[in-house]
Amino acid sequence: MLIRVLGSAAGGGFPQWNCGCDNCRGVRDGTIRARARTQECVAVSADGAPGWVLLNCSPEIRAQIESAPTLHPRAPRHSPISAILLTNGDLDHCLGLLSLRESHRLIVYATDALERGFTRGNILYRTLERFPGQVTWRVLKIGREDEIVDVEGRPTGLTLETVPVPGKPPLHLEGQRPVDPEDNVGFRIREVVTGRVLAYLSGVASITGAVRQAIADADAVFFDGTFWSSDELPALGLGTKRAEEMAHLPVGGPTGSLAQLAGTRAGRRVYIHVNNTNPMLREDSREHATVADAGWEVAWDGMELRL
Repeated sequence: MLIRVLGSAAGGGFPQWNCGCDNCRGVRDGTIRARARTQECVAVSADGAPGWVLLNCSPEIRAQIESAPTLHPRAPRHSPISAILLTNGDLDHCLGLLSLRESHRLIVYATDALERGFTRGNILYRTLERFPGQVTWRVLKIGREDEIVDVEGRPTGLTLETVPVPGKPPLHLEGQRPVDPEDNVGFRIREVVTGRVLAYLSGVASITGAVRQAIADADAVFFDGTFWSSDELPALGLGTKRAEEMAHLPVGGPTGSLAQLAGTRAGRRVYIHVNNTNPMLREDSREHATVADAGWEVAWDGMELRL
């Protein structure tokens, strides 16, 4: 299984367009050791397979495709993107779908709650209805293993199990309907031939038994690295909500994910969906060293893993 990180930042990217925090200023003027990052999106391919499966579809998907030659078209009208999987309806995870509107057939895997939230009452979704069957939605059910196929029904060599993950509705749907347990999910993606497993949980409000089970024996884990501390935004004067109120478990601290997941038997362990304010973005910071000492990595755009 080959995994390529197309984007590794949380919503807004790094630097964020309207942010002048120390991190964003520093990466803009080159005074800190940090890499600029686009918003979260990962491509996965089974060994020897011609196509790629996208995990989320960021607003920067066009530039991300151009950054990866393996995702370039190989014919006048073609794409090696076989399928798209969505973990939740946050705009940084699904808005890129609207950029893939140039009369190309797509297959999107999502829960029923996510599909309804994206398509119902969304006038912009008409751009993906230019001809019958432009987008095929495959409904995911928690706990079920599904074969991932392309829009023609051809196998990709990968399967996925949908994992329930504590979260919340996307911001634009908060208060519009009751919270649904399918609003936020993670994936266990298995390569059929080798049995290798990628656990992908990029938005996690708390660590439950299901979350632990999903990552326990995985060959690689991508996990929510949005904030380092619970009061990260309030402490910087950049917001009033704590990390948990935004459905993100912090990385650091005695109850953070780094401490709670200590001792996990998973293979490669990578933090992704990293907010622009997170100090672990700085490669010479104490927080970055703490993560590395614990056996974790911080995802960066262009990072590749082969399992």
